[in-house]
Amino acid sequence: MQTRVDFASRDQMIESDVVVLGAGAAGIAAALAAARGGARTTLVEAGPMPGGELISGMAIDGALNARGEWILGGVGREILAECERLGGYIGPLNDWRLIWYVCLDPEVMKLAVARILARSGVRLLLHTFATGVSLEEGRVRTLHVLNKEGRTEIRAPLFIDCSGDADIVRGGGGKVLQGGPDGELQPVSLMFRMAGVRTEPLLEFLHAHPEHFALGESDAIRQGRTDQELANAARVQGEPTVFLKGNGPLVSGAIERGELYPTALIMMQPTSRHRAEVCLNTTRIGGIDGTRTSELSATLASLSDQVWQCCEFMRKYVPGFEHATYSGVATRVGVRETRRIEGLEFLTQHDVLSARKREDGIGKGSHHVDIHQSGTGQIRIPVEGGGSYDIPWGCLLPKGLRNVAVAGRIISADREAHGSARVMGPCLAMGHAAGSAAAMLLELDGDDFTLIEVRALRERLRAEGAILDGTH
Repeated sequence: MQTRVDFASRDQMIESDVVVLGAGAAGIAAALAAARGGARTTLVEAGPMPGGELISGMAIDGALNARGEWILGGVGREILAECERLGGYIGPLNDWRLIWYVCLDPEVMKLAVARILARSGVRLLLHTFATGVSLEEGRVRTLHVLNKEGRTEIRAPLFIDCSGDADIVRGGGGKVLQGGPDGELQPVSLMFRMAGVRTEPLLEFLHAHPEHFALGESDAIRQGRTDQELANAARVQGEPTVFLKGNGPLVSGAIERGELYPTALIMMQPTSRHRAEVCLNTTRIGGIDGTRTSELSATLASLSDQVWQCCEFMRKYVPGFEHATYSGVATRVGVRETRRIEGLEFLTQHDVLSARKREDGIGKGSHHVDIHQSGTGQIRIPVEGGGSYDIPWGCLLPKGLRNVAVAGRIISADREAHGSARVMGPCLAMGHAAGSAAAMLLELDGDDFTLIEVRALRERLRAEGAILDGTH
């Protein structure tokens, strides 16, 4: 006769005012905003470290528009300020093709995120998996989680789903969408870093051979300049913010020879001047559903092979990388797209590309419509005039779940708009809005996000430093 022994059999209960599921960029911002508004806030994260893509090495897209105007303020900028205080902030840089992004040291950002969460009084539960919810009269009343201490019920009047996979919304019966018309999903990737990169030879290579690089893909960046003039501008900027294109002769030739895996890009972004280090965004495996653990786990070996293959390619063919060394990898495989909610409002491709402004906007986005495809394919469509669009409050409110708001890449949007809004800048802005809205509701003894007066929420966000007006 078999005897079963559970490692985690103890049942316990936690009371909270606000529960945030997922400690990526959106979840961190939501938890900070709620806690600073006076709410007892619990932040639940399955991994060993809060931060998500903020600590992957990837620069922050969508914090500035293509004109170089800041569109992110508030909590997001406070996180960056903490990173700067610790010496890990590089700042905004132009990529000379489509966007400006904000570069930072992920190793320093790990400390910055932990410190700012602790100072704000957020209760952080790491290594903790959400297993389900309890519902009552159309509201989520309890989030069930599991960790080594046992099973825990976290009870609260308000929940913010920043899981990236819409776990609370789906568990609560809300409708979710996934991928494209045929269920296709953007490929997964693994960010990695190389140190000992010499910037001057890299930029001289760009200047001598601009045909290998993506340049001036938006009018806002190009401004009537030739590729050679853009290469000159990149050399003047003096940072390793360059983009080898997959259909350029250097990369495509290596792919044809079998020296490199099929990819649309090799994006380089500085992470540390002291270490002469850059992050590279290039690896990819398509056809993976990130909500299927076995599928996602199986990609790690192949992605690791791609990392090493790219390191060898860079050392062999790209000036400035001759003596560079592999220096680090993201803490997890990066997932661009799984589920997204059906909300009270729906962000569309037209909203994004036309830089639409709205009176119910609670944050901004500016990233191009960006849909990575398997192999060498990628869709990149810039926002009109290099401007920004407003994200309406209703895109954060799932239909049928009154005490749940969302933030991050599960936003209510069509697939093309999602391809813009999924990046970290908008995720930080959405998290700030959701957390502040939760604090507002608690002050009114409410538990219905749909009853929030958007004008009052916008006033509060402005007072907290969010940028809602005055940009292209």
